[in-house]
Amino acid sequence: MLTFNYPSHQIGRSWIVQADCFEWLSRLPENTLHAVVTDPPYGVKEYDSDQLEKRANGKGGIWRIPPSFDGHTRAPLPRFTALNGKERGRLRQFFVDWGRLTCRALRPGAHVFIATNAFIAQLLYDALVESGLEFRGEIIRLVRTLRGGDRPKNAEEEFPGVSSLPKGCYEPWGLFRKPMGDLKVSDCLRQYQTGGLRRYSDGPFEDVIPSERTPRRERAIADHPSLKPQSFLRRIVYTSLPLGEGVIADPFMGSGSTVAACEALSLQGIGIERHREYFDLAKQAIPRLKAVESEADEVLSLGRLF
Repeated sequence: MLTFNYPSHQIGRSWIVQADCFEWLSRLPENTLHAVVTDPPYGVKEYDSDQLEKRANGKGGIWRIPPSFDGHTRAPLPRFTALNGKERGRLRQFFVDWGRLTCRALRPGAHVFIATNAFIAQLLYDALVESGLEFRGEIIRLVRTLRGGDRPKNAEEEFPGVSSLPKGCYEPWGLFRKPMGDLKVSDCLRQYQTGGLRRYSDGPFEDVIPSERTPRRERAIADHPSLKPQSFLRRIVYTSLPLGEGVIADPFMGSGSTVAACEALSLQGIGIERHREYFDLAKQAIPRLKAVESEADEVLSLGRLF
């Protein structure tokens, strides 16, 4: 049992836990987890209580309200460029500390898939390498975002042919692995069920994945600002367990989309969330997200494998 004495709830084969993930990770026995798939608070501060209040009010703080130029109200997005030097230092130390706890809790050869963005990726990757994890590459989720492409602020008419940043068309996910020591991948697979990545029925996992904006039907189930689509998450959680067995942890669970992907694939997940609001949301959202039909289902041959 990995829930200890925290408030928890079982959903299928999986568990969700209301706890601070730093404290939870510190209590895990060494070499426990088989994989981590997570989408952390990129700027750390955007989920502070004062910033969440400003997001709810629709103004101020790190949250930016995108323009409704197409007639639709858009979800608020964090402004990562608003972080100053001190806040970036806080962010880096946050992930160094988190990475050390995660590395300890993982089995040798276990992988970490961690979502990030173009502004934070270099800082995040450097911090996780310092924590003891091995950088194994980057997964590119091809998806058109609202990032970049805008003309210079307050000088749009003066410089109509200039963009401040390129238009965002991808989301990076860092791929890390706990060192295996002197073990070969085959040895690690035999001893710890980790070390490699699970292949699809028609070939290997690839590091560029065509994706989509999270469908409205999924957002209607789970109103979380960084909700990722099941079509993408199911691919990630599938490949994270090379032998199709073990425990996948999401230390920043949010509304439970990673756990829902685990459940859809008949895998065991555990999600950790410190905010009661999102923990309660996950209880209701995970079974419904699990039931969503996804383009990944055919790729992963769910009907034949499970």
